[in-house]
Parts: sequence; C-alpha cells; structure tokens
Amino acid sequence: RTSSMGHAGREALRRSLLPVLVLALCALPLAVGFYLPGVAPTDYALGDELRAKVEALTSVRTQLPYEYYSLPFCKDGIDLDLHEALNLGEVLRGSRILDTPYQFRVGVNQNCKIMCRKEYDQEEIQAFALMIEEEYRAHFLLDNLPIAMAIYHENEEGQTTKAYETGYPIGHVIHPTAPEAGKQGAGAVHAQGATHGHTRIVLFNHLRFTVLYNEDAVRGKRRIVGFEVEPFSVKHSYSNQVDWDNCVNKVSGDNSACALNTCSARQPVSVSSAPLVLDVSNKGETEVIWTYDVVYKPSPIRWSTRWDTYLSAADDAEVHWFSILNSFMIVLFLSGIIAMIMVNTLRRDFQRYERGDPLEDGQEETGWKLVHGDVFRPPPLAGWLSVFVGTGVQLSISLSFLMLFACFGFLSPANRGALMQAMLFLFVFMGMVGGYTSSRMFRMLKGTRWKSNSLWTAMLFPGFAFAIFFMLNLLIWGQKSSGAVPFGTLFALLCMWLGISTPLVVTGSYFGFRKQPIEFPVRTNQIPRQVPEQPWFMNAFLNVLVGGVLPFGAVFVEVFYVLSSVWLHQFYYLFGFLFLVLVILLLTCAEITVVMCYFQLCCEDYHWWWRSFLTGGSCAMYIFFYSIYYAFFKLQMARAVATIVYIGYMFIVSFGIFLITGSLGFLTTLAFVRAIYAAIKVD
Repeated sequence: RTSSMGHAGREALRRSLLPVLVLALCALPLAVGFYLPGVAPTDYALGDELRAKVEALTSVRTQLPYEYYSLPFCKDGIDLDLHEALNLGEVLRGSRILDTPYQFRVGVNQNCKIMCRKEYDQEEIQAFALMIEEEYRAHFLLDNLPIAMAIYHENEEGQTTKAYETGYPIGHVIHPTAPEAGKQGAGAVHAQGATHGHTRIVLFNHLRFTVLYNEDAVRGKRRIVGFEVEPFSVKHSYSNQVDWDNCVNKVSGDNSACALNTCSARQPVSVSSAPLVLDVSNKGETEVIWTYDVVYKPSPIRWSTRWDTYLSAADDAEVHWFSILNSFMIVLFLSGIIAMIMVNTLRRDFQRYERGDPLEDGQEETGWKLVHGDVFRPPPLAGWLSVFVGTGVQLSISLSFLMLFACFGFLSPANRGALMQAMLFLFVFMGMVGGYTSSRMFRMLKGTRWKSNSLWTAMLFPGFAFAIFFMLNLLIWGQKSSGAVPFGTLFALLCMWLGISTPLVVTGSYFGFRKQPIEFPVRTNQIPRQVPEQPWFMNAFLNVLVGGVLPFGAVFVEVFYVLSSVWLHQFYYLFGFLFLVLVILLLTCAEITVVMCYFQLCCEDYHWWWRSFLTGGSCAMYIFFYSIYYAFFKLQMARAVATIVYIGYMFIVSFGIFLITGSLGFLTTLAFVRAIYAAIKVD
C-alpha cells in the first residue's frame, strides 16, 4: 500500500510539473527579446537637447572618489542638492550623479562654446594642482554612456584597433626630464609647454566632445553609440571687454561681446595653443576661461553593440586567452593523475583489508583502517567549524547564482552598481542555506545549542565585514571623499543583515537541526587512540601551506585581471572565463584536500577535520599576499589612507574566499572519509 501511494504521489507531482515546463518553454522566445530596465534604447530627433551628467572624480593612485563639484568647476544654473536616484551598489561605489552646464543638441556641431570665466585664489589653485598630481579623472555620462578617451593599438600586421580609456584627466604634470610630453589626446600637453627647469602643472580647461550616433534613415531618428573626449589646455585671451554673464554657453565670435582670440566658431582650438600653467605660489587671482567643442559623427556601430568598444580587451587579449586555457589543461591533467593514483591506491588497500593478508613476523599493521575508531571523533571547537562551513556554503551558493546571472547578461555594465547590489541581496537571501548547513554539521558533531550556533552563523562573516567596512568608512569620511557611505545607507545595510539575513539563518538552522543527524559508517571508541610520531613532511603547518600552492597557481592570472578591473576602474565582462576559473579553483582545492587527508590518515593521524578546512582555504592566503604585491608594484598609492582601504577590502575578500574554498574542501573530504570507511568491514 505504501508503494502504491508513493507511486501515485510521484505521478501527481509529474502531472503538476508538466504545465510549468510547458509555460517555461513558451516563455523562451519572449526572453530572447527582453530588455533589462534602464537599458532600452532612446531615439533622438535632430536638434533634441541632451544633458551631460557627471558621476565622480576618481584616481587609481588614491582609490578615493570625490564629487565633481568638490573642485570649483563651472556650475552656473546647477542645483547641487538635486542628485540622481542611485541604487545600493552605486552608493557603495561612491557615485554621486549630478547635472552639468554643458549643452548638447543632437546633430548640431559647436566650436569654442564659452562655459564660464572663473577667478581662483591660491587655495583653489592648490586644490586643482593636488588632484592633477594624484591623477584624478572626471567621469561624465551621456545617454547612460560613460565618457572615454580613444586609444588606438597597432598589431604586428599593421591593423589598428580602437579601445577606450574611461574618463579624462583634469590636468597634466610636465616633468623636467621629459623633453616631449606627448599628445594632448593622450592626456598630456605638447612639447612647447614643457621646460627643463622645473615641474609644471597644466589644467585642461577646454574639452572637445565627440558624440557618435547611428541614424535610422527611415524614421529619421538617431541613437547615441559613443561619447568621446579630447582634453586641451589653452591659455585663452581676449581683446575687447567681455560680458561673461551673457556669454555662458555662447559660441566665441558670435558677437563682439563674446570674442576670444584663441578660438572661435571657424577657428577651433589647436595643439599649438599655449597651455594654461597653474602657479601654486601665486597669491593673487588666477583667471581660467572654460570652453568646449561638440562634434557629431555618424557611426556604423549599432546601439546593441555600443558597449563593445568599452569592453574590448587591450594588447594582451591573446595572453589572457592562452593563460586561461593553459591553467585549465594543467588542472585537467593533474586531476587525472590524482584520480588514478587515488583509485589504484585505494583499490589495493581495499583488497588487502578484505583478504586479511597475514603479517610477517615482527610487522605491525599500519594504514588508515587502524584509526576507524577515532576518525569520526568530533574535533575541538566543533561548533566554530560548523559555523565556518555553513557561512562558506552560503557564500558559495550566492557566488554561484551571481556568476549565473552575470553569464546570462543580467548584470550589464549599463546597470552601474548592479553587480555589487546583486551580490549583497543574494548573500542576504541565501541565509537559510547557510543556517541549514551549519545546524546539520553542528548536530552531526554532537552539538546541542543550535540557537547559539545559528546566531554565530548569522553574525560571523557579516559582522566581520561590517566592522572593517565601518572603520574604513570613517577613514574615507575623514578625507571628505564621496566614497564615504552615508549613515542612512549603513542603517539600511544593518536592517538587511539583522532584519532579513539573521531570521533566515535562524529559520534554516531550525529546520536543519530537526532533521535526523548524519550517521557515521563506523562507531567511535570511548578512549582516544594515541597518534604516533609523524614524519616531517606530514607537519600540519607545512601541509596547509602546500595545499594552497596548486589552486593559486591555476588562477593567479585571472586574479590579476580581476584586480586590474576593480582597482584600475576598468570594465570586467569576461564572466564566462571567470566562471571557468572558479570551477578550476574549487576542483583543485577539493582534490588537494582529499589527497592530503588520505596521506594523513595513512600516517594514523585522525585529526583531519580542521586541517582539511585549512588546507582547502589556504589558497586565500596566497591571493591576499598577491594582492599586496599588486598594490605596491602596480597601483603606487599616493596616500596612506588609500593603502589602508585597499588592504582592508582585500582582507574581507580573502576571508570570504577562505570560507568558500575551505568549506568545499572540508565537505569533499568528509564525503571521501565516509565513503572509504563505509566500504570496509570492521571487526
């Protein structure tokens, strides 16, 4: 009767799932043409007004973003209290999107438009000079496209490819050792402005915007597919008296009241113009006239592929592909070797134990079978081990879903901050999985205080990350950076943690603890067995260090690219490669941990619980040390606060990787140990 009822239940379940599958298949054609919110195309007619927005001032040397108007740029008619609505990820990144006084009309070219005239005192000039020396770049937005400077690369075959460098430098430092400072389009000033006597700082006060558009000839509409800029430094001059208040956003030379000697509607700014050099020692007023050009160019680029130039790889694209493929092949090769060794060795062990081969005179039995009565003895700090494993599983599931969404294109670069926001929400809502895993482990290890265990699972990683994040946020706030997260956002994060994640963890722990505990295949002796003296190569510290070398060696190339994209403010879009690298990392961690545990048990050392977790997670230590190396040799931080912020954030990331790889290595080892001891007969 029970069998017939089970069969009927399965049949009912199959029938109930059939309509769901049919609906899912019918929805596939709709999913192909689905646009994510905020990234649908906008059509413009000739003469339509466009408003450029500004996001922030950023620098790879300080990693501290600032609001654009923290420097005294032109802001006539701009309401500084009117911020564009941002998502949680954008706020955490330090974005503060504001309007700018730059005016664009679709299809209308404009040369030498006067923005404003400013007279800066010594303190304001010094503020400009400091940010120029720290290599700050301004980031504008037009039709949700970031502004960029075009860079052209020529390969060995003579073919030229175009790439973008987002943002533009607000100025340039001319060093006395450089007789030629290069081209202005590359963020420098022509050689005429360079001197060999001392260092000079020039301000880019003229911008040449190039707007690329794709036109629909049938409808007569245009779509923006590119937003480029070329900065110039020009010491503007004028002969007649100019009414600057009435010349805002007027073209120079339209009338005698708004005429400049250095440029006009017919005479654009040239690279031979004298640069505007900032004198930080001048105690008087420094006059700066801000101007800009707007040039529209048709482009064959379609709106659906307009991000390709921003995301295109640089000269080392082939190296990147080759490194990923090389790592993947090495790991596959090592996996095959390890699998063959383990299978052959275990088969011989099983055959020897099953036959019960007699021992020679004076020979004692050795091997992993001898510790069957102690191998499942709960380790010290078993509760903490279950907390670590539960948190690691929660992070692993969150990361898996994040990679899945990214590979399917749901985290488009057009949705700024979407990656960080998705990561936070996934971790919060995966709290039930973490609590369930932790309580199952806790009960398996003979724990009884499941409520305390669930609270520690809910508090461990979020509390650790929030404490470091809060301290770093105070340092950033002390630098008056826009990267400082407002206290309202901090309160929202606390509410997500304590109001959503913690109850989910406790709920998962409740259901996990109610389940029957995981049974071990052999009984545990009451009296612990003495562990014999171990050879030097089985030292616990040495084994943990060695266990992280191979996983790190397989992924360090991709770690370099990820660090470059995050800290050099570049776009990262190779989520398919990143997914493969994560699979490689997890496979190698699991295999190395199992092999190390087998060698340990063969030496009759049954203290494998914590060692397997630490062996799997040790690659995080190498990743952290490599990030420190990367910071000192690649980023060249200009402020001590920036170094502290970098180390703090990378420590949080490394601790998360430690929990993920450690929990995976431990769970794989647990399954391996249960499998081999379940396959032998114990007297």
